[in-house]
Amino acid sequence: MRLKQGPPDLMLFLVVVLLVCIGLIMIFSASAVTSDVKYQDAFFFVKRQLIWAILGLMVMLVLMKANYQKLRELGVAGLVLALLCLVAVLLPGIGKNVKGAVRQIDLVFTSFTPAELTKLCLAFFFASSLSLNYGKIKSFVQGLLPYLVLIGVVCGLIMLQPDLGTALIIAVTAYLMLIMAGARISHMVVLALIGVGLVALVIYLEPYRMIRFIAFLDPWKYASDEGFQTIQSLYAIGSGGLFGMGLGQSRQKFFYLPEQHTDFIFAILGEELGYLGVFVVLTLLFIFAWRGFQIALKAPDIFGSLLAAGITTMITAQAAINLGVVSGSLPVTGIPLPFISYGGSSLMFTMAGVGLLLSVSRYTYDR
Repeated sequence: MRLKQGPPDLMLFLVVVLLVCIGLIMIFSASAVTSDVKYQDAFFFVKRQLIWAILGLMVMLVLMKANYQKLRELGVAGLVLALLCLVAVLLPGIGKNVKGAVRQIDLVFTSFTPAELTKLCLAFFFASSLSLNYGKIKSFVQGLLPYLVLIGVVCGLIMLQPDLGTALIIAVTAYLMLIMAGARISHMVVLALIGVGLVALVIYLEPYRMIRFIAFLDPWKYASDEGFQTIQSLYAIGSGGLFGMGLGQSRQKFFYLPEQHTDFIFAILGEELGYLGVFVVLTLLFIFAWRGFQIALKAPDIFGSLLAAGITTMITAQAAINLGVVSGSLPVTGIPLPFISYGGSSLMFTMAGVGLLLSVSRYTYDR
């Protein structure tokens, strides 16, 4: 057998471009009022997102053209860099405090979120390392334990920011990659139970998380405080109806719904474009997941298969959590919707991940 190079997955590429374009349109629509009042520029947020989208597209095209197998040596270096950034963001004078959380490093001209880099670097490292230790993963001590320690360190650093949502995405992605690599189901079932217990403990020990969880169970009982955002999100989605109120015609963006252009942009989309708009976006996200896992199944080697599956899981899990929060199916947590929410670091590293995914799609074995 020889490795055969072909064109990238065109459907996946087009889906991502469409999602980014929808995101730019919705960011302008959702943020125009806020940015005009705060910055006297209705295009303030969308101009910045457009710059990041162009940079992200360039990175995606470069990585798409690269041979992913030749990049695997960068796995350790990327992970070390990500860990250093996670430590740096916690140091006084480096991390930027936004609404009580220190998740960003201020670079003067912009800000950088180390957790976004970490998600991609960890998935890449896991794919590279697991493909080299494929036969050991069934052993708990020699195979599974080192990866669990690494997950614990990474999630621990992210929880110090604090950022439970991103820690969950990383844990879920790593967990599924371990299963895909052949870890024993008995081990993984026990770990899943322990993980659920730890999440429950983390929520219980932190008062603001506990209040959010209680408000999630009955948001109307806490309509003036912790349940306010969920209720306003449901109002936005519900008032859209089948065809929506029309692009730019949202009422909730007039300072009713907080984070309307970031974490809760999907609610504004539902209000303005209706259930048809919601259906289109959900369909595009479903196609993305379908093509991503198809690429993983058809990859020419274990590394490519795990890399494609890990990146697809990471992006899909993030989308699922965001949609769950916006629809009131999950407690509120600060997770952006991939490709659509405002956020330069998130968009950049998500598109970089897609570039690697498209790189894997270009290679098959010619039998």
